[in-house]
Amino acid sequence: MNLIDNNENQQELKEGMIVEGVVKSIQPYGAFIELKNGEVGLLHVENISVARIKTPAERFSIGQNIKVVIKSIESDTGRLVFSYKELLGTWQENAKLFNEGDIVTGIARETEKNKNGIFIELRPNLVGLAEYKPNIEYGKNVIVNIKRIIPEKKKIKLIII
Repeated sequence: MNLIDNNENQQELKEGMIVEGVVKSIQPYGAFIELKNGEVGLLHVENISVARIKTPAERFSIGQNIKVVIKSIESDTGRLVFSYKELLGTWQENAKLFNEGDIVTGIARETEKNKNGIFIELRPNLVGLAEYKPNIEYGKNVIVNIKRIIPEKKKIKLIII
């Protein structure tokens, strides 16, 4: 990925480029990002982080400057589609910040079907799974013990304290 300088004469935008923009609008399905050249693209909510969030407002505010990756440029319309999560580090890079036995604070995200577990966001691109406990609210901070890190499966098992 290449960072382009939007202050210079605008280079031709290409997929994979990292560009800077401003959050212009936040909708339930994504955020509209305006580049310095005036072009606007959509950052879909699923391209914001690995952790499933309900709204882009959990990560961004209108007027915020952010860097995004051009995920695609629609050939017929020229519409830009952005991604943000690729800029947050790989699973391995984020997992290295934690050790088995650590007690850390995470953010409660979605509950697994049939209430078999609850996903806890440790970092925007790192989520672990804890056993389901009632009364854990979405978006609230939760203290967890990192029970096991399984790099080959990209999984982290957690215990809610």
